[in-house]
Amino acid sequence: MSAFRPNWQAVSALVATLYSLTALPFTAGMSSPFSIAVVAILVIGAILSMLRLVAALEALVLMVASFGAAAMLIAGLAEATGTASAGYYASLIAAWLLGWRLVTVLSGDGSRSGQYIGIIGITVPALFGIWVLILWECLVRGAGVPFVLLPPPSAIGVRIVTSTSILLADFRQTVLKAVLFGYVVGSLTGFLVAILADRFRFFANGLLPIGNMVSALPMIGIAPIMVIWFGFDWQSKAAVVIVMTFFPMLVNTLAGLAATGDMERDLMRTYGASHWQVLLKLRLQAAMPFIFNALKINSTLALIGAIVAEFFGTPIVGMGFRISTEVGRMNLDMVWAEIAMAAIVGSLFYGALALLERAVTFWHPSYRR
Repeated sequence: MSAFRPNWQAVSALVATLYSLTALPFTAGMSSPFSIAVVAILVIGAILSMLRLVAALEALVLMVASFGAAAMLIAGLAEATGTASAGYYASLIAAWLLGWRLVTVLSGDGSRSGQYIGIIGITVPALFGIWVLILWECLVRGAGVPFVLLPPPSAIGVRIVTSTSILLADFRQTVLKAVLFGYVVGSLTGFLVAILADRFRFFANGLLPIGNMVSALPMIGIAPIMVIWFGFDWQSKAAVVIVMTFFPMLVNTLAGLAATGDMERDLMRTYGASHWQVLLKLRLQAAMPFIFNALKINSTLALIGAIVAEFFGTPIVGMGFRISTEVGRMNLDMVWAEIAMAAIVGSLFYGALALLERAVTFWHPSYRR
């Protein structure tokens, strides 16, 4: 058996690395020996990746090679923004390909089980996200993209660290007040109305066309009206969130309640179960995947609705207010800091709902391995 096991990522990385030798040094701030050191790391990583190593050792080699080279490339941009050569981008592509190979090795063939599945399930998306930031940093700073067009992640990170108090105040105003209140009230009201509409079909026949009409209304048309009705504070933003989250919950809950088959309902009737017993013990259980689908949809709609509503009038605090104000001042790093916070909050909110869904609907076929 041959000691080599070539893979296309390592071969492509090796080709890109050798090409990078034609454009030394990589930046004005990197000496030729330093650039050659980056090349050496990439070449060694690519060659070792093509050997028949155990998966854990290959992953370690790829991690050191890809992230080590990336760190050196980022360091080479210090005081040399906009001076990246073709060799710089070739070596960056090579490091990215080794990172791709790392994710492939960690993912395996899908047969892993036990305690490592959870770790790998977190590690792979984290590596993907880290590489998005690395490519963003290197491309923006290497090409000298103007700050007002797209600031690098490093500048956004510095702004987050130095503006923590402002970001926390905006978080309290937008998320803890408007989003959470509107999300809970809108989703709960939609769920309760769906229960009534399922019991009295004429109610559903009247509400669903209205729901379709309201869902088609543009958010920028609803937000100013709510500001006029409920004032400039968080209450008007919560009202927008309620409107946006009510009908997705209503429609999904009604669809979930109708998901049970005639056989299951007939069996409950043979037991002498009442309407409410059938609802609680059978139909609501079957509707849980639909209900959680609405909750996850609403988690993103609520945050978007509250932020956009703040564009149309708010006290001097809030994520939407900060974005609209700082854009006018050309403080793009602060704008991206708010966007990053919104993305993190939305992802954590969605992830918490996904974990809760797994705990409640563990019986669903989609969770079977």
